[in-house]
Amino acid sequence: MSTSTNRKGIPLITNTNPKSFISEAYRTLRTNITFSSVDKEMRRILVTSSQPKEGKSTTVANLAVAYAQEGKKVLVIDGDLRKPTLHHYFLRSNRNGLTNILANQSSAKDVIVATDITNLSFLPSGPVPPNPSELLGSKKLSLLIEQFEKEYDLILFDSPPLLAVTDSQILSTLCDGVILVVHSGKVKRQLAKRSLQQLEYVKANVLGVVLNDKLNLKDGDTPYYYYYGTTDV
Repeated sequence: MSTSTNRKGIPLITNTNPKSFISEAYRTLRTNITFSSVDKEMRRILVTSSQPKEGKSTTVANLAVAYAQEGKKVLVIDGDLRKPTLHHYFLRSNRNGLTNILANQSSAKDVIVATDITNLSFLPSGPVPPNPSELLGSKKLSLLIEQFEKEYDLILFDSPPLLAVTDSQILSTLCDGVILVVHSGKVKRQLAKRSLQQLEYVKANVLGVVLNDKLNLKDGDTPYYYYYGTTDV
């Protein structure tokens, strides 16, 4: 199996060590998302956080791999047009991407790239634009996602932190569901609640919260714990 590493040389664990308990946690998250709605299939999912460095990009990248391993045809999009990082995880260039499509400089087929993982394609963010919110709120992006939905089983978005800019709120209105990643012990409860309120304000469908990183664990517990299916933080 080929591997993908991020800029720090840390592999995507769902790809390099699929039998690890952390990989199993991502598969559990995948399963919970799949069964989170009886009436509507989750085909567009946004992953975001309250603040930077909470693990949202790591979560979306590994979740994308987990879905691809299930046989889903997955497109993961770096919707963080301000400080993109996903291209480091998949070792791909960020020279061209989503912003080029939205600015009518490139076509989707020219900028979507294959990854080392079977069934998984990647759309980088592209060059940082002067007007990220306007581009994400454009009709062109909405039509583009509709086009992607005809070609892929699942579309996963990375996005900027909620409390920094409005970009994630805008993207959430285009998605079937939103996952909020919370860094355990780092982010205060009131900040997480404020993030949820911002998502509720735009009537986003919040699927649940992922608590990321180490908690107060007993011997034998895993160092990653996914608390899924409730937004009561």
